[in-house]
Amino acid sequence: MTDQPKTIGILAGGGPAPGINGVIHAVTIRGINLGFQVKGFQQGFQTLIAGDPQAIDLTIDNVSRIPLRGGIVLKTSRANPTRSPEGLDNSVRSLQQVGVTHLVSVGGDDTAYSAYSVSKHARKLGYDLRSVHVPKTIDNDLPLPEGVPTFGFMTARQEGAKLVVNLMQDALSTVRWYIVVAMGRKAGHLALGIGKCAEATLTLIPEEWQGKPTRLQEVADIIATSAIKRLAGGKGYGVAVIAEGVIELMDRGDLEFLDTVERDEHGHVRLAEINSAAIIKHEVRNTLTEVGIKMTLVDKELGYELRCADPCAFDIDYTRTLGQEAVDFLAEGGTDAMITLQNDMTRAVPIPYDDLMDAESGRTGVRMVDLASLAYRSARKFQIRLTTSDLQDGESLAALAAQTTLTPKQFVARFGYLVNMAPRPY
Repeated sequence: MTDQPKTIGILAGGGPAPGINGVIHAVTIRGINLGFQVKGFQQGFQTLIAGDPQAIDLTIDNVSRIPLRGGIVLKTSRANPTRSPEGLDNSVRSLQQVGVTHLVSVGGDDTAYSAYSVSKHARKLGYDLRSVHVPKTIDNDLPLPEGVPTFGFMTARQEGAKLVVNLMQDALSTVRWYIVVAMGRKAGHLALGIGKCAEATLTLIPEEWQGKPTRLQEVADIIATSAIKRLAGGKGYGVAVIAEGVIELMDRGDLEFLDTVERDEHGHVRLAEINSAAIIKHEVRNTLTEVGIKMTLVDKELGYELRCADPCAFDIDYTRTLGQEAVDFLAEGGTDAMITLQNDMTRAVPIPYDDLMDAESGRTGVRMVDLASLAYRSARKFQIRLTTSDLQDGESLAALAAQTTLTPKQFVARFGYLVNMAPRPY
């Protein structure tokens, strides 16, 4: 490698996240200052897989102000080089064609796995390609140490909370309920953060089912009983925030149509193609109608609005440091790792790809919300939900039943299962 020019190639994969431009900026400046050429690949692995790499020269001048902007100046895609041997071969040859000696990938778990696979395949072909991954996702679900966020999460939470605050005010003003589904395919970090910061009435995350399939009727019943409890307190309005992972976990008998829904190149159901909020709203309306309550319900999907927001100060700071440390790691001879900042962002720690990959699946793990954590327990205490005490206190139970056509005994028979299921922190 010492006999050829040192060239960093950088690409982004997966969905956008606020702060990716900050990584591109920092990698470029730090790389040039250390004597590297820097090339940016358009649309992630897509053109590499096609054997027609679309690379542009990155300079200090053309990246100088991009950390302040949302979106991705290099564009992105979900192209997956691991889908075929040809995809891996072409990706390696494309990188060689451009003269890349060091690869910086920016993305989530799928992009990390792609970079890991391309790096391994390059070595099999005798190509000494050094690789480092910079983790991003607004879902905050990559397997980083506890307390270390993925970049983009802070901005997405902030922007999402602003929108839900507006919906909360509209709900109050017009006396209605909003059913909001927020991004979070596997984990509920983003929905939980948005719900708590916006003072949403309740938030549902997939972790509450502890890996068991969710049922559409149960989700509807939880929201319906929250609305009934609010009515008993003289408030016919509210906002429920549901992580899209609740839909992902749903029993396929409830959502048979998911079998025909389009999937991306990594095999994931395109949840954004499903109006999950409308499905849940329909079931909540049926449940309320069943017990004699007429209420205005509005569905809202919350996701794309968050991905390309201008990054907050935290994410700008965070990503500029991550980008620098990724280059330093490569310059010092490192390879095959994901770069992280730990100890209150005071220390850069590379985590080897092999330590990130699940031994059975070969894919990175997912960091779930810890139901025993203070973050979850605190958020849960603010929510309005049906509890055991509501059903055991005769006066409270009578007030709830009075909002419906049910007697107290019938109310318990219909909804009592919600508080008698597997223990959850209240």
